[in-house]
Amino acid sequence: MYTALYRKYRPMTFDDVVSQPHITAALARQVAEGKTAHAYLFTGSRGTGKTTCSRILAKAVNCLHPIDGKPCLECEICKAADAGNLPDIIEIDAASNNGINDIRDLRESALYTPERCKYKVYIIDEVHMISAGAFNALLKIMEEPPAHVKFILATTEAHKIPATIISRCQRFDFRRIRDEDIVARLMYVAAQENIDLTEEAALLIARLSDGAMRDALSLLEQCVAFSDHIDPDAVSNAAGVAGRDYLFSLLENAADGDASSAIITADELYSKSKDMSRLCEELTAQTRNLMLIKTVPNRPELLNCLPKEAESLKAIADKMSLGEILSKLEILQRTLETLPRAVSKRTEFEMALVRLCTVKSAEALGGDISALEKRISALERAISSGMVINQPKPEAKTLSDPQPSKSDQPKPSDNPPQQAEKKPAAQFERCRDWDEILDRLTVRNPGFAGSLKGSLSYVSGDRMMIVVQNRFFLSLLKASENSTSLQEAAYDVTGIKFRIAAKCADGQAENQPSEQSSPVDELLKKAKEAGVEVEEGI
Repeated sequence: MYTALYRKYRPMTFDDVVSQPHITAALARQVAEGKTAHAYLFTGSRGTGKTTCSRILAKAVNCLHPIDGKPCLECEICKAADAGNLPDIIEIDAASNNGINDIRDLRESALYTPERCKYKVYIIDEVHMISAGAFNALLKIMEEPPAHVKFILATTEAHKIPATIISRCQRFDFRRIRDEDIVARLMYVAAQENIDLTEEAALLIARLSDGAMRDALSLLEQCVAFSDHIDPDAVSNAAGVAGRDYLFSLLENAADGDASSAIITADELYSKSKDMSRLCEELTAQTRNLMLIKTVPNRPELLNCLPKEAESLKAIADKMSLGEILSKLEILQRTLETLPRAVSKRTEFEMALVRLCTVKSAEALGGDISALEKRISALERAISSGMVINQPKPEAKTLSDPQPSKSDQPKPSDNPPQQAEKKPAAQFERCRDWDEILDRLTVRNPGFAGSLKGSLSYVSGDRMMIVVQNRFFLSLLKASENSTSLQEAAYDVTGIKFRIAAKCADGQAENQPSEQSSPVDELLKKAKEAGVEVEEGI
């Protein structure tokens, strides 16, 4: 009977497990010293070796002739365990045996001594699927287990397991398997099976498997059925993902803002039965590469791509700013969330492509959609509080402006000419968002923010007056980086680019507009008469 590759090449001892040395070394040492725990919890993403290590540990604690804590694979216990007919190693699938009655049966059987082994080992896979009542039933026997019983719990979602269960286990977190380890294992399997596999194809399989060895071996097996010679194109076709040319074409369209070409490319992919969800995942992974090129350009090993593709990615990244790339990445992430429940995955993906190609217009307005929503909310708060928002000033008339005709001249009136109304002085109001502005400033410039302790802020239109107790702040404000960080923090919160002036509580001012001196002094005087006790001297 044919055996799948991931089963045929499943590790049989701790030395065969890849990318988990922190776990295998610890388990082997515990077995060698006879200090194994009564309960273990193995967590991690799929295909990282949780069930495999559970079986190896169950063999190791019962092996008749262990070698440095590892099963010998030669004794009758090891051979029976590998054949799957050892009654003292019980594997339970919690996805289908998750009721309280199933756990009660487990508790009753655990009371009986092992038939052939030293320990009776229960391996409970996907343990997070057990119901709340079943967990309560399992808790008692895990708290006070018989001396001959050991539990190994395996799960991909440890956060769903009650803390009372976790606290009674030794927890081991399995890491995603490194790409180079997956490539080495794939090349070994290909050599054993006489498979014509190129190293670039093995690397692409490793990327697509996302750190899961089982997925990588399954994909290799699928590629063998698709083609005798396995290269990157064969992997792409067998996996149902977009070919690399199509993928980079979409990235180019997104960078150039060419929505028409992107839609045409998507139509070609759809007609070839390419999976839209998988294509979106690939596009997300490559957009992440663009982000990394912009952020850490000197670390090519962080990129999730083939070596020859790095130059193409760099050329695309040079066409966009980091903010634009982040906006595109956010669009793709949202699309990945909505695709599974979309009525038409094709339509959903095409909408995402259009957004990717038009994201520049959003960036020109200040960033992604969420940033624009924050700015709009800040402007609405400003308007509701009576603050005056920046208004465009009317352009001054030039000599070329047409002169009014005589018919347009005002007619003389019997009423005497009235004196022009005097423009009222600007009215300053307490800034309601000052605490939030200080929080933002603390993140941007913590040292400068510390000098604003106990300060007050008043605003009028696009002008901001800060009243401080610490005279040192006035000298710090002269530095352009400090004043800029304060302006940016205020802009993030209010959406207004303020002209900032400062005044110390004892009367010394810095960067204060001359026309605003009287209203502010009057405001400070009124605050003092009202008994404001924020800082001495106000």
